[in-house]
Amino acid sequence: MQRQQSSLKVRASNWLFGLSGPKLHRTYRIRLLVQWLFAGICLFLGFQLTRFYMAAKAGQLPLPQRPPGVEGFLPISGLMGILDWVYQGTLNRIHPAATILVLVVLLTALLLRKSFCSWICPVGMMAEYLARLGRKIFSRNFRPWRGLDWTLQSLKYLILGFFVWAIFGMSGAALQAFIQSPYNKVADVKMGLFFLNLGQVGILVMAGLVVASVFIQGAWCRYGCPYGALLGLFSWLSPVRVERNADKCIDCSLCDKVCMSRLPISRSTVVRSVECTGCVDCVAVCPVDDALALTAAGRRMSIPAYAAAILMLFVMGYSAARLTGLWANDISDEEYVHRIQNMDDPAYGHPGSSSTRGVQAE
Repeated sequence: MQRQQSSLKVRASNWLFGLSGPKLHRTYRIRLLVQWLFAGICLFLGFQLTRFYMAAKAGQLPLPQRPPGVEGFLPISGLMGILDWVYQGTLNRIHPAATILVLVVLLTALLLRKSFCSWICPVGMMAEYLARLGRKIFSRNFRPWRGLDWTLQSLKYLILGFFVWAIFGMSGAALQAFIQSPYNKVADVKMGLFFLNLGQVGILVMAGLVVASVFIQGAWCRYGCPYGALLGLFSWLSPVRVERNADKCIDCSLCDKVCMSRLPISRSTVVRSVECTGCVDCVAVCPVDDALALTAAGRRMSIPAYAAAILMLFVMGYSAARLTGLWANDISDEEYVHRIQNMDDPAYGHPGSSSTRGVQAE
């Protein structure tokens, strides 16, 4: 009996940490499972937010629990929260979870490369499946000309630069005014409604990104995502690297072909690029043992340990925020009902927009 149980455990472990996908595009199964785990969490948070909004719209007190985790979709608010925390000395009580989650994601990039992009981000996950669809239809993904690719790739850094300039150019008083504005207090609800009620322009933009991602792997991630650009800059300091053993490498270039960031892994000794997402697909597809390896500060790191470290950082960040009271905000149910029922008022437009100029904030 014990032997059977031991055999089942070994088989389960081999399955969990084994490979998935066709020979030329293999990936570690555990990464896919982590992606689906976080995708499920995002869907659950969306369901909770929808239920919360509907109850507030109808004025049904007490309201169902509002999920603070949805603030993970407010990275700009989170970055503002970090700077405001520095200015004020205390974390704002409007979207504290947004600030905590941005800090956790930045720490993940600093320690474990851009693993957020390839292990956690639901947009990155969707981009991967769209790229797989493209390979199924066309037997390949397409790559723009090198000059065009480089030009497009620089766009996300230009967008990041704009946001950094806009945020760090704000005074402490201006940051506080934005954080306490009616718009920001319901920014999570507005974000959810934006995706639920896409207009014609929004639908066209989304459709364009979907089509582009079918043809070009990770089109949005590669060319347009400023969050990924920021994480890449932090990941440059990460001790985690993919290293190539030139003596064992057979120059098959499979690692180059599978790399979602199109890095020249087969011609590198150590992959240091800010574009590396830490997906470790290059390691998964390598046909020679130890020709490629994931290392941390020069020491080999197993894929299970890497996955555990990613999950642990998020669990620790969430737990610490809950224990210290820095997770949920202080907005009462009554205030939420009032604000959500009046979101069509010009005061709830984006601060500085033409619709809010001259409107007194509440």
